[in-house]
Amino acid sequence: MIELTGTVEEREARIEALLGHHADWMDRYEEIIKLGNSLAKYPEEFRQDAFKVKGCQSQVWLHPEVRDGLVHFDADSDAAITRGLVAMMVAILSDRPASEIAKASLGFLDRLGLKEHLSPTRSNGLSAMVKQMKLYALVLAQRG
Repeated sequence: MIELTGTVEEREARIEALLGHHADWMDRYEEIIKLGNSLAKYPEEFRQDAFKVKGCQSQVWLHPEVRDGLVHFDADSDAAITRGLVAMMVAILSDRPASEIAKASLGFLDRLGLKEHLSPTRSNGLSAMVKQMKLYALVLAQRG
């Protein structure tokens, strides 16, 4: 798993370096799948419709909570690449302040060309994950 320290931008840079040193997209997909395999076990009590990400072809669960003033995400998916994508987003956005998550530009997605190299359904699913994480952060920031 990617080290969960530093700002969102610092974490993005680590993911970008991890994936960017592979010129071949098959190798990048393998790295993404490895990220998914490193996800912590998803709590069964959160495996419910209320925590499913809408807009994903695969099943994706995303559970937010505030821990010590930071937004923490638990996540899982039933598909290997999608699980890797959600693991990547958890590595970048989890355990950060809600305001930082809500404002994150996540420019690394464009710089890597990730959306262009995913199938349209996976690309839409990735966008849905990011949107859901940012919405959770906005709601949690308002609760303060």
